[in-house]
Amino acid sequence: MPTDVIMPQMGESIFEGTITKWLKKAGDRVEKDEPLFEISTDKVDAEIPSPEAGVLIEIRIGEGATVEVNTVVAVIGEAGDAMAAPAAAAQTAAEQVPQSPVQESAATQLPPPQVAQAQGRTRSSPLARRIAKEHGIELGRIAGTGVGGRIGKDDVLRAAQSVAAQSPVQRAAPPQVAAATQLPPPQVVPLTRMRAIIAERMVESVRTSPHVYTLYRVDMTRIARLREQHRTAFERRHGAKLTYMPFISAAAVAALRRFPIVNASLEKGASLESGDGGLAIRYHRTIDLGIAVALEGGLIVPVVRHAEQQSFAALARTIADLALRARTKKLLPDEVGGSTFTLTNAGAFGGEFGMPIINQPESAILAVGGLRKEPAVVTDADGNDSIAIRSMQYFCLGFDHRLIDGADAGKFMHEFKKTLENWTQEIG
Repeated sequence: MPTDVIMPQMGESIFEGTITKWLKKAGDRVEKDEPLFEISTDKVDAEIPSPEAGVLIEIRIGEGATVEVNTVVAVIGEAGDAMAAPAAAAQTAAEQVPQSPVQESAATQLPPPQVAQAQGRTRSSPLARRIAKEHGIELGRIAGTGVGGRIGKDDVLRAAQSVAAQSPVQRAAPPQVAAATQLPPPQVVPLTRMRAIIAERMVESVRTSPHVYTLYRVDMTRIARLREQHRTAFERRHGAKLTYMPFISAAAVAALRRFPIVNASLEKGASLESGDGGLAIRYHRTIDLGIAVALEGGLIVPVVRHAEQQSFAALARTIADLALRARTKKLLPDEVGGSTFTLTNAGAFGGEFGMPIINQPESAILAVGGLRKEPAVVTDADGNDSIAIRSMQYFCLGFDHRLIDGADAGKFMHEFKKTLENWTQEIG
């Protein structure tokens, strides 16, 4: 019997998804769990595996279409199925859907690719970036023909061939002269599905929660030394790199257990007395820790479920595994959404600290700043002060002032800071 392939529900609050790419075409043989198509939702970009082995006999939903979860998007059967012929026709029809004005412009009216300039951040594949670097080509001067103006391998190769065909005089022309005479008007492309929904969620969060921030400077010298001492043995024993994130996560969990209001959420009350705004506080029984992971063109927040029950080593393994599968689009539906508190690494790209937007319906989010060696005043047991080089890091807690007062936020951050500066937990 043929098997229906459905649009999966990637998280409890997700109701639709967009098919961004089919990795197989009608008539192709597929194995069970082999990547079949890519989707984009407001929570995740992911590769969806085939539910069964067989032949992809029908593609019902084409690339770029947005459908509700549980919609049948394709059918898998055997090569002799009677549906195979009409399926191929459906695939061909899907490929012949008229392009949008932006797509037509990219396909038929693009200027010479070596001088095309995209507005804003250049989107490109890792392979395209490597080829561009090898040929000394600036990606910002290439017009991508992929979805949303994404630059692919073929775009770079065409640009390289065009540059090679130029005369030595043309290649030697000053860049500013070439830009003045050859650059086309800025290219306008639609937001990707992920980018559009992120934008919507960020505006919604700012409108919903009165954001307040408190910033703490934490002496991470003890943690830095422990990490350096144990990193090799830890990786050999547990198969995961010993980064700073497990230490930070464990300290956050310890503070959340002491101050559960920071792990709580506001929600509409069913039968509350008038005058309270119709809201109630939900104290979550578990700590489900969201870890923000940057993706090309967006971000995703996979969740460490029941973080309060995990050992330090288990936290490290789980965080490393979720981050890797988030970047390779291998997350499962129940690993996205439903977090109660989120960590975001604002210092990953060199920033001192960040002031993050709350991940609704949570009430707080903690931004991790960059780790720096700095001179600091150190006081010994006898009260004597001295200047020493210490590993310092800023942490910024953003919180919903409807629910969390400044005093609660301060107590939480004091506990978090104390745990890191006086670390006693077994690393394993």
